[in-house]
Amino acid sequence: MLTAEQKLDALTNLGAQLNRLSDLDILMERILSEARRFVNADAGSIYIRHDRDLRFTYTQNATLQERLPSGEKLVYSTFAIPVDENSIAGWVATAGRPLNLKDVYELDNSVPYSFSRQFDETTGYHTQSMLTLPLATSRADVVGVLQIINARDDRGRIISFSREDEKMMAHFASTATVALEKARMTRDIILRMIRMAEMRDPKETGAHVNRVASYSVELYEKWAQKQGFSREEIDAKRDILRMAAMLHDVGKVGISDTILKKPGRFTEEEFNVMKEHTLMGGRLFKDKRSEFDDAAAEVAVNHHEKWNGLGYPGYVDMETGRPLPGYETPDGRPKGKAGKEIPLYGRIVAIADVYDALCSQRVYKPAWEEKDALDILEKDAGSHFDPELIELFFSRLDVIRSIRERYPDED
Repeated sequence: MLTAEQKLDALTNLGAQLNRLSDLDILMERILSEARRFVNADAGSIYIRHDRDLRFTYTQNATLQERLPSGEKLVYSTFAIPVDENSIAGWVATAGRPLNLKDVYELDNSVPYSFSRQFDETTGYHTQSMLTLPLATSRADVVGVLQIINARDDRGRIISFSREDEKMMAHFASTATVALEKARMTRDIILRMIRMAEMRDPKETGAHVNRVASYSVELYEKWAQKQGFSREEIDAKRDILRMAAMLHDVGKVGISDTILKKPGRFTEEEFNVMKEHTLMGGRLFKDKRSEFDDAAAEVAVNHHEKWNGLGYPGYVDMETGRPLPGYETPDGRPKGKAGKEIPLYGRIVAIADVYDALCSQRVYKPAWEEKDALDILEKDAGSHFDPELIELFFSRLDVIRSIRERYPDED
């Protein structure tokens, strides 16, 4: 457990730590982890407000996590609750005030909210003490709710959240909200770029790019754990990769509508034009000023390369599209990158993008059954895809499926 002095020191440094993270999803994970650490809480959740609903977005539970094999993750269903006084989180969002509850099973009959026992009954967990706080901006707009569960003493026994905890977490929530607003602004800018692409190519939706980015992060994390990377390094790279993966096809804004919106198969000439979107995407980030620019260019250029060297664009000059000296094939085309010549992020996003495209409905095809999509990934391991990454992808299927539920296509 942190001492009072350690909590104050941590709170002082919190803003700088959180502001180093730019991606909204990864930031929410970090906020929840830090909140639990501050008050030694066993579990917690974050709800993000969307109009009149609170969407259950992130959750952590140390007790349930300990029941899983090492390296595995808890998987939760995505759901929404109304912003009203009937639930604990809904009441906090409505009132804009925190609730510190000693035991959620012994609520006073006079309160309007109730505690849903469904999660406890399904998992065998027992929720007792709960501290729920609004995530409110400087204008008092509630953008979400932070809920932390089951404070523990230094012997691991469940205790109530103290008045000191409540005050400390109120400051924590204010700092976290500032970081959340900054991350939401970054996400909004990226999604606006995606909507520009969507105007040209209906396949490039916000749901699609969020799924591809989330799959990519899960795959990278599993790979990095296997390599023995530190948690700090993994978290930093996840943040960068997620934003870069969202922009994997941004170069399509430079491709003609005649080609982008063609419902049938491309001619060879049309396909050659379509391939140029990889270089157009890479050129958007050529004036590199950050690791994000490096990663975004790496993903945009390389996510159509194939493990067997038959992908594109291959070894080309970014500006001219011509083969680099010494990398021409006998017919004058650029030699493709093969195996680990393909940068890691490109190999990862290739898998995520193809899987999501196969499982999604398009104007020219219905969504495939998941089994058929997985059969393609398995069959093409070692030809199209990095076989090691395919193996890791299959080991994360439960999480992959939960991501598909979190980001459904809009009707």
